[in-house]
Amino acid sequence: MARPLGPVRLKKASPVNLAIGAVFTILVLYFLIGSSAPDFSASRKASAASHPLSPPTSPFRKSTGGGKPKAPPVAHYNLNNVTITSDPLGNRENILVLTPMARFYQQYWDNLLKLSYPHELITLGFILPKTKEGNAATTELQKQIAKTQKAGPEQTRFKSIIILRQDFEPPIQSQDESERHKIQNQKIRRAAMAKARNSLLFTTLGPDTSWVLWLDADVIETPPSLIQDLAAHNKPVMAPNCFQRFYNTEKKAMDERPYDFNNWQDSPTAAELAKKMGPDDILLEGYAEMATYRALMAYMHKSDGLRQETVPLDGVGGAALLVKADVHRDGAMFPPFSFYHLIETEGFAKMAKRLGWQPFGLPNYKVYHYDE
Repeated sequence: MARPLGPVRLKKASPVNLAIGAVFTILVLYFLIGSSAPDFSASRKASAASHPLSPPTSPFRKSTGGGKPKAPPVAHYNLNNVTITSDPLGNRENILVLTPMARFYQQYWDNLLKLSYPHELITLGFILPKTKEGNAATTELQKQIAKTQKAGPEQTRFKSIIILRQDFEPPIQSQDESERHKIQNQKIRRAAMAKARNSLLFTTLGPDTSWVLWLDADVIETPPSLIQDLAAHNKPVMAPNCFQRFYNTEKKAMDERPYDFNNWQDSPTAAELAKKMGPDDILLEGYAEMATYRALMAYMHKSDGLRQETVPLDGVGGAALLVKADVHRDGAMFPPFSFYHLIETEGFAKMAKRLGWQPFGLPNYKVYHYDE
């Protein structure tokens, strides 16, 4: 038989215990709320978009509140107010860094983080193929983005990041350097590259973008002041000289050699070759089978030359290339077809010139390509 219980006596909590409990509760709430979103400075909050349909180059913060989402805003942009000057840092101009990526190189990302231009003014855009290597690269890229944008210090976080996946099959599955650079693969490979560059450009170019920096995924070393240095010349298209560090077995020491041969000045020989070509044929640079005798910027480098020396160019490569956004807005893109017997980046240089924008190069200003 159950025995009735006597009266229950509640023990009175001491004021000290109540105070400790209150402090603990406040700390828990602070960490739960504070860790739900990264800390943004006032300038980042001011430039954040209010709707996901805003320009992709604007940072967008998801609303933490409930209720009905806001309707897409009617946005007005006056492109006359977008400055493109030789002092982008002083004028706080927005930079769009675009990278077609088939493989992920950690050195590329590490170099990107070292850029001294304020990251809050830099938007990153990537396009990757739907291949096994492309999937692996996307996974690694997303890991580094999460590490930087969510857990990294605020000064390393970029304004916004866009990742695209190609909607067409790459013509060459292998990304090995020897396979990529076979002369018989050049037209289809570079046509596919041109389509990828155009898709990336047309999707990401925002109304407040001042400069577009094209930076290949295998360019792993640049000066931290790359953007400021190239923009300081105030040229519509500016290409640094791309070299490659390697181990020289003859010298038994590290050495360097020219890499990008698509930065060039035209020659009478190339013009004569073009006259004999069919409408869909293209001229290629760097192949003994097609000697053009163009003046290559890769060989204009002088060890004792001035880093700020510039030369006019008729063709450019895409390893590293700073372009005024107005050049692209005027219609200069990367032709995936024979354009005056040129294609992709070299075709872009020709198109820019036809629109009145003269490309230039910096023979003594070097960036470095990954050595496979």
